[in-house]
Amino acid sequence: MFTFSRIVAFLPVLLLSPVIKAHDEDTQSVLLTKENFHSELNENNYFVMFFAPWCGHCKKLAPTWSKLAESKTLQVKIGRVDCTTDGDLCSEQDVTGYPTLKFFKADSPSESSVKYRGARDLDAFTAFLREQLGLQNDDDDDDTADAESNAVAEPPKPVSPLVELTDDTFAKHISSGKHFVKFFAPWCGHCTKLAPTWEELARTLEHDTAISISKIDCTQYRPICTDFEVKGYPTLLWIEDGKKIEKYSGSRTHEDLKAYVSKMAGGLSLDEASAQKVDGAEKDNTSIVLQLSEPDFQHAIGKGVTFVKFYAPWCGHCMRLAPTWEQLAEKFVGSDTVKIAKVDCTLEVNKELCGEQEVNGFPTVFIYRNGDKLSEYNGNRSLEDLHDFVTRHLGEHDEL
Repeated sequence: MFTFSRIVAFLPVLLLSPVIKAHDEDTQSVLLTKENFHSELNENNYFVMFFAPWCGHCKKLAPTWSKLAESKTLQVKIGRVDCTTDGDLCSEQDVTGYPTLKFFKADSPSESSVKYRGARDLDAFTAFLREQLGLQNDDDDDDTADAESNAVAEPPKPVSPLVELTDDTFAKHISSGKHFVKFFAPWCGHCTKLAPTWEELARTLEHDTAISISKIDCTQYRPICTDFEVKGYPTLLWIEDGKKIEKYSGSRTHEDLKAYVSKMAGGLSLDEASAQKVDGAEKDNTSIVLQLSEPDFQHAIGKGVTFVKFYAPWCGHCMRLAPTWEQLAEKFVGSDTVKIAKVDCTLEVNKELCGEQEVNGFPTVFIYRNGDKLSEYNGNRSLEDLHDFVTRHLGEHDEL
């Protein structure tokens, strides 16, 4: 006879069994474990998916991953690591979210792996792998031949104020003056999404001779991107007189990008702008809001309810929210179950954390319970609405 406790104990088996089956049906990619991981990567180029069987995004990606392995068009093996059975291996590879996709070059240190951040389809994966292998587009020669044979006059393209840099022009172009440069890859979905906004930004500033808006394709001019420590796409760098000043990590709207250029054109760094802002609580270190960073983040959100504001010191909306956030923290002073916290995404130590938490603009506000992200807050930013949102989640319980 089944008691209630036995039914509850049996639920994980019922819930996980179809999920695990979906991954077991992938007979094309190589299942990597702690026993074969390093030996396989020493001998072969590998594109690896680190996953958890219960992860919805992993299940959605599984059929595409199997097809990629089945295609066998490049000298790259396609692998997968189950982080629920090989947790130590995933920790060793700094896997903090699922799925995490990484490219490993044969006989290279695993620390030099490249994390994939683009679209999750076969064309994007193939373009990414070709880039990692240093392969040129197969169609380049055919396109050149067709252009020469047809010799049909094309109408002139409209002149764009956006400067497209190359290996021959990059160093000279950035050697003097102020530059906002987009480092991108054609296969990158976020780059494609940003492209029209970046063009609009260039047009907005085309009469400002003191500022140059430009872009460079890292799949064609990879050594330049490596020199500037570009590790993901798009990377937006502010460069002055040939030197990298800082990496932009704010919202990618036209207005926010324009505001950033205006601020930087005045000669203020992010730290200087932050120091000059009028926000007594944060400036005087009297804030009662819990200030989190990457090393202590997971521990801080591990128990109870944690309401976290991800922000940038120069962000106007963040500054307007700051006093209300302080008042909200005061409401929960002394609480054992609720923490009101904040993370500064402009600090170098937090940039990877903000990326992993999918912070795409400032401020971004997430609520967590017992280490799990529950939802993003998109409501009114009044003290009453924020307080109601927290107490509502505090009263909820996970359903069996």
